[in-house]
Amino acid sequence: MTPKEHILATKIVAIIRLEEYSKAVEVARALVEGGVSALEFTLTGRGALEAITATRRALGDAACVGVGTVLRPEEATDAIDAGAEFIVTPAVRPAAIAAAVNRNTLVLSGGLTPTELMAAHEAGADLIKLFPARLGGPAYLKDVLAPLPFLQVVPTGGVSPENARDYLQAGAVALGIGGNLVPAKAVAASDFGQITAVARACAEAVAR
Repeated sequence: MTPKEHILATKIVAIIRLEEYSKAVEVARALVEGGVSALEFTLTGRGALEAITATRRALGDAACVGVGTVLRPEEATDAIDAGAEFIVTPAVRPAAIAAAVNRNTLVLSGGLTPTELMAAHEAGADLIKLFPARLGGPAYLKDVLAPLPFLQVVPTGGVSPENARDYLQAGAVALGIGGNLVPAKAVAASDFGQITAVARACAEAVAR
């Protein structure tokens, strides 16, 4: 299964945004146990590349591991070298997208307006990350897709088990879920059971 097929099949990308990633493998195992196996480690935290390598080594094919908050082409290539199977940008970053495309790596590019979403698509992004989705909600996504139905959109920002179905019914192909899925306090307390429980709730929400 390719990374794109993995994301479209499981319908959730877990956004793991922590200050540092010393517990990366434990977090990843907890998410996978709960049924969420597409994992994005953001570059805003210390040790993100090492977390990608360690998680790929520890979980193998049980997880699809990517990198988030990619802004520059060298960040994309460094992450791919570390084992990232997909890259995610928070905004339209053509050079970073091109760097990943040149390495045959899946790209989720962020955008908010119809113009930005189209720009991301035309730059070569495979999936389009609607961010921050909370600003317009499912109704906005539905409006955007009316004239642009070919976009494969992954809403991110404010997505939870409570509104997951609404986004999917509005046309989302998958969902990016971050703080609602991997709370920093739970990680700090090594409460991996909480992460598994929330992951299971998210997985059940998209499966309904």
